[in-house]
Amino acid sequence: MGTVLSVENLSTYFKTEKGIAKAVENVSFTVKEGEMLGIIGESGCGKTTVAQSILRLIEYPGKVVSGDVHLNGKNIMKLSDSQLSDLRWKELSVIPQSAMNALNPVYTVGDQIMEAILLHEKVSKKDAELRVKKLLELVGIKGDRWKSYPHEFSGGMKQRVAIAMALACNPKLVISDESTTGLDVLTQAQVIALIKDLQRKLNLSVILISHDLPMVTAICDRIVIMYAGRIVEWASTKDILKDARHPYSSALLKATPDLADPDREVISIPGSVPNLVNPPKGCRFETRCAFAMERCKIENPVLREVKPGHFTACFLEEGEGNHHG
Repeated sequence: MGTVLSVENLSTYFKTEKGIAKAVENVSFTVKEGEMLGIIGESGCGKTTVAQSILRLIEYPGKVVSGDVHLNGKNIMKLSDSQLSDLRWKELSVIPQSAMNALNPVYTVGDQIMEAILLHEKVSKKDAELRVKKLLELVGIKGDRWKSYPHEFSGGMKQRVAIAMALACNPKLVISDESTTGLDVLTQAQVIALIKDLQRKLNLSVILISHDLPMVTAICDRIVIMYAGRIVEWASTKDILKDARHPYSSALLKATPDLADPDREVISIPGSVPNLVNPPKGCRFETRCAFAMERCKIENPVLREVKPGHFTACFLEEGEGNHHG
């Protein structure tokens, strides 16, 4: 499998009244062709900022201060606005957090999907209309509903329309940023199952951003775990579940109920994510970590490969056989 997306040393900062917030620092990862990659972490860990940085949607007072993002060989950070506009629908698209806000209430859903097709591809209106109907059917909505308005759809159906819109120009990579926020649990499960089904059928590469660890581990091939703006672990889903190497990864797993083992105790993580305007000098998880050493207070552990395809940023891994769980 080839690499579709390569993110290298991405850092994004925000100016605030209290100083510079280092929302994302030195983030690097890849997405393979046909892969579903999950990005997980508590609120405030930088997941959405990573997505917006890749899409180049960071606006003042935010700024991508360093890093490169290569999509199919093109460096997104070096593209002109017009080149970026072309790329956003044809090669890279996003399923937004809230379809309620993404859809314009005064236009039919069909017209809104068609607008993207007509803007980016040289096709007739009739051909675009046919594609809209097929896209709606692909996401489980009858094609003849293309003339309906957003208010005529339920929340789950609106989210399906947003997915159809993201697929309108056959992109290679789709970013799903907390796409099920605000939906009930059953509808969330249906929308996520749909995204997974489409990913398989269309051989899409998908970045799935979420704080829902069970959902991410159920459908993603690999997982990036972020904490306080940095990646602390990145590995296959199997390795995260069976052989998590970072104390934060282990703590996240312990803090999540296990339906397969309902008697297992759920242990919450004490404390909270540090303030990124004035973050700790060393490891940002140090104050919440049961394994913290003196070194963790003054040195920042670097992400390193601890076994093939498994990366973590923890001093515990510098000695042999240091497992914790």
